[in-house]
Amino acid sequence: MTSTIPETGTATRDSAGTATVAPAAGTDFGALTVVHTRHYLRWIFAAVIVFVVLQLLWSLVTNDKFGWSVFSDYFFAPAVLTGLGMTLTLTAVAGSLGFILGTVLALARLSKSPILNSVSWSFIWFFRSVPLLVQLLVWYNLGYLYPRLGLGVPFTDNYFWSFDTVTVVSQFAAAVLGLSLHQAAYSAEIIRGGILSVDQGQLEAAAALGLPRRVRVLRIIMPQAARSILPNAFNEIIGLLKGTSIVSVIALGELFYVVQVVYNRNQQVIPLLLVAVVWYILITTVLSIAQYYVERHFARGSVRVLPPTPLQRARIWVSTQWARLDDDAVPPTSGAAS
Repeated sequence: MTSTIPETGTATRDSAGTATVAPAAGTDFGALTVVHTRHYLRWIFAAVIVFVVLQLLWSLVTNDKFGWSVFSDYFFAPAVLTGLGMTLTLTAVAGSLGFILGTVLALARLSKSPILNSVSWSFIWFFRSVPLLVQLLVWYNLGYLYPRLGLGVPFTDNYFWSFDTVTVVSQFAAAVLGLSLHQAAYSAEIIRGGILSVDQGQLEAAAALGLPRRVRVLRIIMPQAARSILPNAFNEIIGLLKGTSIVSVIALGELFYVVQVVYNRNQQVIPLLLVAVVWYILITTVLSIAQYYVERHFARGSVRVLPPTPLQRARIWVSTQWARLDDDAVPPTSGAAS
């Protein structure tokens, strides 16, 4: 914004030859007229966006084909909540196992041992090459390849202890195996990239101090690498949450499979799909909020002052508005009587 300054004062010129007028001593800056900069193009885009959003909301309310009554009937249905619980369980278990195994693979990938390095690279190469759907079907049909598994004499079928593969590798076990191993391959590369982003001088200084390798990894490398790992890691968790819907191919009762079963019975496809969509959006929103605060926590060493949280911004905005109202309520003081 700009302000008008009375032309009474001392005129000066800068190095570019532009003339400026310095206000005279005793100028009342509170009486100056403030002219705000007008952003017409910004207003036009904002108006278009508001129009599109309002049009979408209007269509959601007025279009009966969305079936909001059916949506409300099934949103908290016991079967849907059971499927939601299975989705959250798969996400938590497969995500935890995937990142634990991914950390081991990343450290092996960075190891100086050619055996560990090659084994880790081969694991990552294989499980990133095979589609997740194919992996799930292979694990689910593992009993066809190996009816029994156990411990026994090597290179023979003589077992000291064995178990039936079909009973152990159930639908849930096949889903956890497929999701965890698939996730581990991608997590390993994310963690490896985060570790490589740490300045090598940090590692050399820690080694020069004689710190054990475990202390160097846990106390120096990983806290700094977390700043690069966390955004991609949360993206992977959110992708894993949505990717659990693919286990419906092995008839595991997660959220999307339950929704499919219900709309195949009552033919209310769109309302039931909206049930799944809204639940996925809600869980993703919670994970996104958690991501913001976790990243903010690990950013303490990289910025001098942490940016305010949305709640803090809201408080600052409210305080500013109250201050403006108080200023407007105070009547202007009249000049001194002559």
